[in-house]
Amino acid sequence: MKTYAIELQRVKAMSNAHGLINVRMDAAVQPHPARRSADDDGAEPMTVLSMTEETARVFMLLLKAQIAEFDKRKAKSRF
Repeated sequence: MKTYAIELQRVKAMSNAHGLINVRMDAAVQPHPARRSADDDGAEPMTVLSMTEETARVFMLLLKAQIAEFDKRKAKSRF
């Protein structure tokens, strides 16, 4: 399994279509060496996504807006 270190630098736009949320963003993606440490307990290596607090807040707000827009179009529960 290939692992990567992904640094999310800027979220430019978000949209949703056909049940998928698409994010246009600037990101630095580099291969992450698959090293195991004592903390891994033999688990598969994981890809790491890192971002600044400011970028995380923007990402969270945009994601909430996209999910709210998606939920508006879904049929209401009949219960």
